[in-house]
Amino acid sequence: MASSVKDRIQLTPTRSCSSALPEGPWEFDAMPGYGPGSSQADPAPAHTPTNGTSRPNQLPEAYRQMEEAELHERIRSAKEALGERLVILGHFYQRDEVVQHADFVGDSFQLAQAALTKPDAQSIVFCGVHFMAETADILSSEDQQVILPNLAAGCSMADMADEDSVEEAWEEIAEFYGFDPENPEPDAEGKLPVLPVTYMNSSAALKAFCGRLGGIVCTSSNAATVLEWAFERAHRVLFFPDQHLGRNTAKAMGIALENMPMWNPRLPWGGNTADDLKQAQVLLWHGFCSVHKRFTVDQIDQAREQFPGCRVIVHPECPMPVVDAADASGSTDAIRKFVEASSPGDVIAVGTEINMVNRLAADYPDREIFCLDPVICPCSTMYRIHPGYLAWVLDSLVAGQVENRISVPEGTAVEARVALDRMLAAKPR
Repeated sequence: MASSVKDRIQLTPTRSCSSALPEGPWEFDAMPGYGPGSSQADPAPAHTPTNGTSRPNQLPEAYRQMEEAELHERIRSAKEALGERLVILGHFYQRDEVVQHADFVGDSFQLAQAALTKPDAQSIVFCGVHFMAETADILSSEDQQVILPNLAAGCSMADMADEDSVEEAWEEIAEFYGFDPENPEPDAEGKLPVLPVTYMNSSAALKAFCGRLGGIVCTSSNAATVLEWAFERAHRVLFFPDQHLGRNTAKAMGIALENMPMWNPRLPWGGNTADDLKQAQVLLWHGFCSVHKRFTVDQIDQAREQFPGCRVIVHPECPMPVVDAADASGSTDAIRKFVEASSPGDVIAVGTEINMVNRLAADYPDREIFCLDPVICPCSTMYRIHPGYLAWVLDSLVAGQVENRISVPEGTAVEARVALDRMLAAKPR
């Protein structure tokens, strides 16, 4: 039944961008590459910490030329040879060809926890993006190594809040509210003037920033719990890098929009007036997810017009009007559970990354499940991990070589772990 939805909304190759490649994976770009928005020429994020011996764009020629069937056979053989010494983590947004080999599939919160359940695994291969691999390295033990199959798998949202910009903003905020930026002190109520909260989609350095200053990390699963935790300890929060998750979560808690000014790091005082900052409860960083920003209220209206009675669920990284117009919003795991709890014959429009939507449609063929945006593309940076990269790093492990290891510096890791431990303790409601 899912295919009938596609027929009725009349998707055509010229209007749609799905996880299916119109050409072979090595013919899509001028240089050999892996699908739309992904190329051997893609650079690794500037702040990606590695063991110093790996570099992006180094996939051996043999793996570029290898047939898909052989790549999958190599992955299976390497997994069998490595046994309990290996665990593979796969994010919900990862392509199916990779997810099929994962030992755990989930959102960033679930995978952060899953990594902790395998203390005997020497190698954690994270099929996600760089900030996820950093988090796994921080939470893993000293004798474990975390590997990111393709170092170019980054996150554009995470890159919108770099360490220098956040540090500069914090100094401005501290000057305005009158506290020592390096050592904020609680007032007579026992509350800090401002507490930093970073979304999981951020660098290890910014997680360390939060850990050092009494702050915390959140995911889309536990953002509400985290904000409640923060407001018990501070009068206001600086929330970065995703403005939409911060706004949608705070609004659902009853915080007025006028108390959530945007902080644009390119402007003095973030582009705000003194009055804006005085009444602020949540300072929202000017960042966003390029995939979730594409969803619109018009798309929801069109879905309901074409399919009366359909239900709409979107990710909280979507803009506020979209979340307000939907029937429900939630993390990737909440979206999965929403579909799981539906009934045969239901029609569900989903506002999140296409790989996950397609997988849900395949898992529930007795329901009609489709993406709100008919021209949405996969998360292009997540898409940079292909079976070729996975086969290469696993074959290397069997041969005793570690490729693309993510190693967060010890000082950063210690401070970041403080904020991450607070996150793990803040269970989703």
